[in-house]
Amino acid sequence: MNKVDVKKTVFSKPQYIKTINTTFNELGVTNLSEDIESTVTVEKFFEFYDELFYEIPTTGINNSHEYLIKTSGEYINYDQESEIIQALQDEITSLRQENLELQIRTVKAETGEDIPLTASLDVNIANSNESTTDVLNSIGASDLNGI
Repeated sequence: MNKVDVKKTVFSKPQYIKTINTTFNELGVTNLSEDIESTVTVEKFFEFYDELFYEIPTTGINNSHEYLIKTSGEYINYDQESEIIQALQDEITSLRQENLELQIRTVKAETGEDIPLTASLDVNIANSNESTTDVLNSIGASDLNGI
């Protein structure tokens, strides 16, 4: 067996304070310029965003374009924009209805034929995305598309 000598040095409290440095000067302490440089600003955020745009997944619960849209939409109350869009779609539907009625009047004036429209028109008005051509086709008036 080998023998190991252990030497222990003991300091009194005043000696300890004078001998051992008890300040933290290496563990995570940064200066002001380093703190400012590491702070992410809105400008830096968008610079990073532009650099990473195509690397960001399109969809996903977080860290995706979908996540950004949902959270930003909630923050800016995007539902108000949806109400405006719905009002505009309703107006488009109304204008399509008026357009269809005018086209039917024109056909009736030129041909003398009466086209029954009321039941089909009510169904088609509910769908604001359907075009006038689709409405005409749905009521069996596809020969009127050229009007």
